[in-house]
Amino acid sequence: MKLILKQGSELVKLARASIEGKELKVKGFEANQGVFVTLNSYPSNQLRGCIGFPEPVMQLKKAIIEAAKAAAFHDPRFPPLTKDEKFVVEVSVLTVPEEIKVKDAKEYPKHVKIGEDGLIVEYDGRSGLLLPQVFPEWNATPETALDMTCEKAGLPKEFWKTGKCKFYKFQAQIFKEEKPNGNIVEEKQ
Repeated sequence: MKLILKQGSELVKLARASIEGKELKVKGFEANQGVFVTLNSYPSNQLRGCIGFPEPVMQLKKAIIEAAKAAAFHDPRFPPLTKDEKFVVEVSVLTVPEEIKVKDAKEYPKHVKIGEDGLIVEYDGRSGLLLPQVFPEWNATPETALDMTCEKAGLPKEFWKTGKCKFYKFQAQIFKEEKPNGNIVEEKQ
């Protein structure tokens, strides 16, 4: 489902309201869809929390509320957000992840488009996920994107070359505030 900016803005506002303990009524967004909510400190733009659901396991509006609260208060990498902190909200609405099927692991890089694809790796009960917008930030190549995703799962960097893990790719529509409670834009990949 392709969203328009007005819909994306509603989702970002819903995420912020959830974090601030306010109720915001939104119409629609009843279909199950994967989503991630990312919080970045303002104005330093440092990651402050990022939680989500890669699979379409619940209604989009419910997933936004759950992910926003979790990103703000339960991301194990960060202390809970405090009342005085300034942050911007980013919402990534995901397509359903599709397995990248290859005969030889060395073919994986051919199937990864930087700036377009997010990646999920799975191996032996471990998994790691990186959103599409992460790779351009790090000037990643398809190979380094695969390395980074393996590291996110706690696997050795070049583990993808063993052919023992499964990779999935997905795309995202990204909407974010330019400043706290400010104008909301769609980030073009």
